Amino acid sequence: MSTPKDAPIFDPVAFRLERREAEIIDKARQFGARVLAPRAAKHDREATFPIENFRDMHPEGLLGICVPERDGGQGASFRTYCLAAAELGRYCGATALSWNMHVCSTLWTGALADDLEMSAEDRNAHNGRRSKHYKRIVGEGAIYSQPFSEGGAAAAGAAAFGTEAKPVDGGFLVSGKKIFASLSGAADYYGILCTERSEGDAASRKNTLYLAVPAKAEGVSVVGDWDPLGMRGTVSRTLLLKDVFVAEDEMLMPRGVYFRAATSWPHMFLTLSPTYMGLAQAAYDFTVSYLRGELPGTPPVKRRMFPTKQIAVAEMRIMLEQTKALWFQAVSEARAEPTKEQVLRAYAAQFTVMENANALAAKAIRTCGGQAMLKNLPLERVYRDSRCGSLMLPWTAEICLDRIGKEALYEAGETDA
Repeated sequence: MSTPKDAPIFDPVAFRLERREAEIIDKARQFGARVLAPRAAKHDREATFPIENFRDMHPEGLLGICVPERDGGQGASFRTYCLAAAELGRYCGATALSWNMHVCSTLWTGALADDLEMSAEDRNAHNGRRSKHYKRIVGEGAIYSQPFSEGGAAAAGAAAFGTEAKPVDGGFLVSGKKIFASLSGAADYYGILCTERSEGDAASRKNTLYLAVPAKAEGVSVVGDWDPLGMRGTVSRTLLLKDVFVAEDEMLMPRGVYFRAATSWPHMFLTLSPTYMGLAQAAYDFTVSYLRGELPGTPPVKRRMFPTKQIAVAEMRIMLEQTKALWFQAVSEARAEPTKEQVLRAYAAQFTVMENANALAAKAIRTCGGQAMLKNLPLERVYRDSRCGSLMLPWTAEICLDRIGKEALYEAGETDA
């Protein structure tokens, strides 16, 4: 029995997906093939942000994929979102990666926050505030971003964020800089992670605030050019904030909750990986279609009869299946207070997806030959986009290796003294 073209990356029967889960993921897959794929090359070539993709997501319900159903969204779980994002990444890595920055503002404040302990007062305040944000997204199609990196150790969780929020009457004055800020200049609100700090106080990670900063607020600016190797369509320019007033009602999480989430819900930092899972699948799909003479835009010439090509495809399939199996297990285990083994598996899954996506793209190039590198075909874009994954904070490839080694050899509190 042949496999249908663009079949789901994770077959609903084989991976025992729930019916509703499979429906949401399938909607993303069809949207990616129909809407994202035809536009991807142009935005990559011109390094322009695909704002029309996000506008088209709104009526499809994809902007509110993780908004709870009671607030008008799809109510997708962490795993459902990850599998849907992989399907989008298969067709346009830049859109999928930017979409992640938007979705996390609803995933973190929704299902993840619901899994954390809060006082009754904080819970009531949080539910009221997030409903306001959800109405903007579901009702108006508002786009949220989540600038994270600052060029220091904060994004890796090793220091307090340099962007600071000074308490004032009715809210905060926020100042700082975020680099590689996806959706900069396109988002309606920036979900800023910053350190609440009064005059004379020391900066502390425990005082991290998560605030929705209106893009049109006075003191917000976007600077710099965007001409990178890959993920060109994210347009991740530098975001500057100078004494930006943000009302207290724009808090996306109550005080102290982000820090608690970062320490007790580590899988929240795994959400960059679905894009690269999709790119890994795209590299394999391209290779099979190309060797079968079925790739649109190329002559119908079969190249599958050569043993070297067959062996290469077999090796790619094995790597792809290994990657899928580990990653699926890791995203299925996401929860508050995971076990040590589950955290180690999450690091291993992140490392494996980020490294193997590019390894599969490189193997595809070597197997398909020089014609596959032409810009009228998607493989060279998949190769460039996939090369960036191992560099992405907070879990770069090097950080994953470091943490796996240390946490495997040491129990909490152990030293060699």
